[in-house]
Amino acid sequence: MDEESSAWLRRLGAAGGELRAAECELHARLVRIALAEVRRRAPGTPVVGQELDDVAHQAADDAMVAILAKLADFRGESRFITWAYRFVVLEVSAKLGRHYWRHAPVALDAGQWERLPDRFGIDPARQAEAAGVLAEVRRVVEEELTAHQRRVFVAVVVDQVPRDALVAELGLRKNAIYQVVFDARRKIRRALVAKGYLEEPGRSGDE
Repeated sequence: MDEESSAWLRRLGAAGGELRAAECELHARLVRIALAEVRRRAPGTPVVGQELDDVAHQAADDAMVAILAKLADFRGESRFITWAYRFVVLEVSAKLGRHYWRHAPVALDAGQWERLPDRFGIDPARQAEAAGVLAEVRRVVEEELTAHQRRVFVAVVVDQVPRDALVAELGLRKNAIYQVVFDARRKIRRALVAKGYLEEPGRSGDE
């Protein structure tokens, strides 16, 4: 274990003034990490302004509680602050994810659909050519996916909500989220094949 990490463990395992000083210092570090993380993710979230800062402080507070509760689990395989950083990122993901669901639109707006070509890797120069494909994708998403599939597909593919946030919000395992997205993509692919936009996959295809 590196010297800095050992010092953190020693100070956080102390008592009195030394412990309080260590906790204050750690919390300040966590707040800085959380603020940087929420601002990095700001363009993709409906949370703005003071509310975004509030999310960062809440994430830092909850990460602090989790870190102190799991100090005994730290094995020194990474630097202590690196280990603590993961707690903050998970809390930020979960909290921004909950805000996303709280403000989630009933249906996709035009701006969201305009982002779909990027999500499917369509060259901007060919987007006009791909208009028919996207129209069919939209139809399948709105008419053929189940409400659950549509909710997860839109979150992951269109809005790029972190999977950790979906896990926290929906109570699903990550593998279950991957499966929902896979099933949704399979329905979309079948529709595109039926319309002649894609070739019928062979027996060795990955459908």
